[in-house]
Amino acid sequence: MTPNAEQLVVQTLGPATFPSPVPLSRRLGPNFVDDGMRVAVEVELHERDGERLRSPIGFEKAGPREKIFFDPENTRVGIVTCGGLCPGINNVIRAIVLELHYRYGIRSTFGIPYGFEGLDPRAGLSPIPLRPKEVQHVHRHGGSFLGLARGNRDIGDLVDGLQHLGIDVLIAIGGDGTLRGAHKIHEEIVRRRLRIAVVGVPKTIDNDVAFTDETFGFETAVEVARGTIDAAHTEALGARNGVAVVKLMGRDSGFLAASATIASMEVNFCLVPEVPFEMHGDQGFLDVLEKRIRKSGHAVVVVAEGCARSLMANDGEHDASGNVRYASGGNDVGPYLREKISAHFKAANLPLVLKYIDPSYLVRSVPANAVDAIFCDSLGRNAVHAAMAGKTDVVIGRWHRIFTHVPLALATWERRRIEPAGDLWRAVLETTGQPEFRVPSPESLRPGVRS
Repeated sequence: MTPNAEQLVVQTLGPATFPSPVPLSRRLGPNFVDDGMRVAVEVELHERDGERLRSPIGFEKAGPREKIFFDPENTRVGIVTCGGLCPGINNVIRAIVLELHYRYGIRSTFGIPYGFEGLDPRAGLSPIPLRPKEVQHVHRHGGSFLGLARGNRDIGDLVDGLQHLGIDVLIAIGGDGTLRGAHKIHEEIVRRRLRIAVVGVPKTIDNDVAFTDETFGFETAVEVARGTIDAAHTEALGARNGVAVVKLMGRDSGFLAASATIASMEVNFCLVPEVPFEMHGDQGFLDVLEKRIRKSGHAVVVVAEGCARSLMANDGEHDASGNVRYASGGNDVGPYLREKISAHFKAANLPLVLKYIDPSYLVRSVPANAVDAIFCDSLGRNAVHAAMAGKTDVVIGRWHRIFTHVPLALATWERRRIEPAGDLWRAVLETTGQPEFRVPSPESLRPGVRS
């Protein structure tokens, strides 16, 4: 989807009238960012038949503004973390708190415990005062020291909680579901005619938030997943007809599986939700795997959890946010593949040593690596700059390596997915050497139909 100019408009609470306390000066260069500065949505343009190219539309550039909306002396900020674990959450929290305290002089910052539940007055949870001392060492640990939770909450109750706490700025750290919830909170704030800024920071190791080239935690997840794949390769090599299956997270998008495959360079088959495949028949996955084993004697298979959608008939359990639990028995593609591979090789009378590895919770619970730590710091600071300038209903994105303001409605319009004809998937095919599998018929992809 290519957005239009209207979809890129960023909402503000009103005119920014307070001088920014951030110590920057135009004397030394364009350190402050004007609202008119844009980051082009498309940087590759194709001139056809001499036709003049039109000026590209762009996202509003993130960064500190010379004038801000909120008076720092009278501003209260709430930080909430939602969804599942992800490397770097604590880094983002720390960056936000330090930027608020040292650059804007904010003395009233609170952590909302256990996701949006902590905003619900009926939950009886107390906010956690956050100062530099409280976050001094949190970045050295995985998870979120504020706690996380999934689940749909009554939006009216959440805004009641914001009003009860006197929150002027809510910074929500989370993935697609969190950002959708933040957008609904903004809509209720507008309905009540309140002046509360809502700013999101995108968090998911699936890397599937639209209009941001990467989400924090992804680099770390790829690094840990690569180590797991390398270990799986060692296991496969050490056995006669050894096959190692590694299942990685990726509900709708296979970025983690694809990127870890390329990073490892030891994978023979990478299976992702965006590229459906048949299990059985000539040039089906099992047929191609058997040919590989007969020829080379070992294989490493990496599969994203979301492949269950096209392979398994059972809808399975759902979590509190309504997402399918791909780790549940009826929808876990890892054990499903293990059983199908074992049965196929038994029927072919071909000896097999099969190892199955699921590092999902290890991948998402570790501390951020150096690349993600730097990324998280920038995301947190830019979230503060946006909020203090009165920007609202936005998420901090990064597009062409430049930080941007993306309207929440646009960021949650669709999920970012691998393009099967794009560079990433072509790199996977060239790295693994895997052939094009037989593609399922449209009828076999209907819900409830097993391949």
